[in-house]
Amino acid sequence: MTWRRFAAIARKEFIHIWRDGRSLGIALFMPIMQMALIGYGASLDVKHVPVCTSDREGSQRSQDLLKRFQASEYFDLVECVPDDRALIAAIDAGRCRLGLVIPTDFSERLRDTASSTVQAIVDGTDDNTANVAIAYAQAVVSGYSAEVRLDFLSRRGLASQAVPPLSVESRVWFNEDLESRAFIIPGVVALVMALIGALLSSLTIAREWERGTMEQLISTPVRPLEIMLGKLLPYFLIGLLDALLCVSIAVGWFGVPFRGTYAMLLATTALFLVVVLGVGYIISVWSPNQLGASQIALLVTLLPTTLLSGFAFPIDQMPAPIRLLTYAIYPRYYVTILKAIFLKGAGPWSLAMPIFALAAYAFVIGVLATRTFRKKLG
Repeated sequence: MTWRRFAAIARKEFIHIWRDGRSLGIALFMPIMQMALIGYGASLDVKHVPVCTSDREGSQRSQDLLKRFQASEYFDLVECVPDDRALIAAIDAGRCRLGLVIPTDFSERLRDTASSTVQAIVDGTDDNTANVAIAYAQAVVSGYSAEVRLDFLSRRGLASQAVPPLSVESRVWFNEDLESRAFIIPGVVALVMALIGALLSSLTIAREWERGTMEQLISTPVRPLEIMLGKLLPYFLIGLLDALLCVSIAVGWFGVPFRGTYAMLLATTALFLVVVLGVGYIISVWSPNQLGASQIALLVTLLPTTLLSGFAFPIDQMPAPIRLLTYAIYPRYYVTILKAIFLKGAGPWSLAMPIFALAAYAFVIGVLATRTFRKKLG
């Protein structure tokens, strides 16, 4: 390998990227667009669930319970309806996702037995929102129920029995506020790297075939390895720049905690870029035109990174065959590394397995990429 020939190919590719507005736009604006869209649009948090109420008693106690829901950040009392028919109509129309029905004997039963029932009708078209809304509603009612029971026993001189024999004191590590944004946004870095790296590098050789300049390239004394490295170097540097841009937006704009080291992030990102650029280069060699190459690149990067890497859907909740399949998906390891670096501040020893897997992928893809291109026509 000769440094002069390698530098000439790299300079040629840099000039092409600079003159090609589309490639430059993809490289610079796609990370910002994806971070903004996913950062603001994708959320697994369930807050401000619209609630309709049917208070059939209208007492001080029933209103006190409803005020508990109103004070919670997870619920918004949007409408008070007179009967079941109006409540069902409100849920069917989408004006509320949760309906609370307080019976006419609510206060009387609380006064006499310290127990009563409240009916909750939940819109189950979105099962995740329905399950979370039910859990939040039960928590609000449980808190109110504990106070009612304490008052009931105190009036009978049995206050000592109001203390529960067992309680749970929880403490959340790494994502203290339990915000889905902190879970999702680190994976966006992997999505951006996969898309940009594979998409842009998949056009390198295909562009030469499509524009008829491959004959000139083959006639030069440049070796296949020098062609590959020279063409991929600009995209490697652009990938690192995009990673830095994404991390800056995640930490500086969205407030995602970053507890690891930038050296660790840079090293693992470089490994991942070697993989995705190698995949894109292989696609470019085997594809006769840029359109076909870009479509294949999107197919082999977007779907696995989005669905099977743990970016948005927890892998441990997937069926066993799918979990087994994810071990063959290289973005899985990078997403695992990113979340551990961002949220846990993990070091190389605790991430030895995913780093080793990513390095093995980089080696295999690198070898395949070097052997794919041959300086011959047809």
